[in-house]
Amino acid sequence: MHFIIESGFFSSQPVRVALTIGGIVAVVSAAVGIFTVMRGQSFAGHTLTDVSTAGGSAAFLLGMNPLLGFIGLSVVGSATMDLIGVQRARGRDLATGIVLGASIGLAALFLYLDSTTKATTGATQQILFGSIFTLDPGEVPIVCAFSAISLVVVAVIYRPLLLATMSPDIAAARGVRIRVVGLAFMLTLAVAVGLSSLAIGSILSTALLIGPAAAALRLTKRIGTALITAMAIGVAATWIGVLLAYDSYDWGSSHNGYPVSFFIVAVTFLIYLGSGLRGRRAGTAAPTKKR
Repeated sequence: MHFIIESGFFSSQPVRVALTIGGIVAVVSAAVGIFTVMRGQSFAGHTLTDVSTAGGSAAFLLGMNPLLGFIGLSVVGSATMDLIGVQRARGRDLATGIVLGASIGLAALFLYLDSTTKATTGATQQILFGSIFTLDPGEVPIVCAFSAISLVVVAVIYRPLLLATMSPDIAAARGVRIRVVGLAFMLTLAVAVGLSSLAIGSILSTALLIGPAAAALRLTKRIGTALITAMAIGVAATWIGVLLAYDSYDWGSSHNGYPVSFFIVAVTFLIYLGSGLRGRRAGTAAPTKKR
């Protein structure tokens, strides 16, 4: 195992914190990501990453916990998108465009102020691309609390959300309050984006949100199985990324290592490509009925 896992991997506290937070965030991102992909709101999730960038940079500027900024402004952005009309097909592009433009402008301003008024270096790097090895162990309870809230909300609205996703007309006919369910989901999506921003950076957070879910939906059409598969893929990609980033410190003479976020995104992308190949093979091997 020495050729795969460098010595000190499991005894390192930063590694244990990274594995814990990364695994929890991957589970939440997968649970929310399944419905994000099914509802065709991947672009809305991408927009929230820019919102979380503005929130994280603002929190850093004010001396607050970046996670609170990631989640706080993402929640505001998701509520704004829903208010403008993200639940209506014609209003989605309008809502997403308005929030996206405003968030990019705010992010540019706050990142500029962070780099010019703060003595601490690396703020932009940490906000955009994450720094999971430098997270404080005190972040774990906060991450667990937000994750538990997100999973509980998903569990509570699971059936009406699934029905509204598959057929909004039938859901409305059965008395489902589509707007309320949609708003609850958007707020949960905002929390998931904020959590993944802490793990792999705001600009790459959609990779953990969309990648495992999209791969799982390629492998199976059963929602329950897809949820479990997406969680397994997300956790595996995150933990493998942490391992490779840790090992990369010994790959060269400089001992600088490579970012965790790069490896997590790369592994997620490879798994997604592999799921497509497996789906094609399954389709080719499927027997055809004779007429």
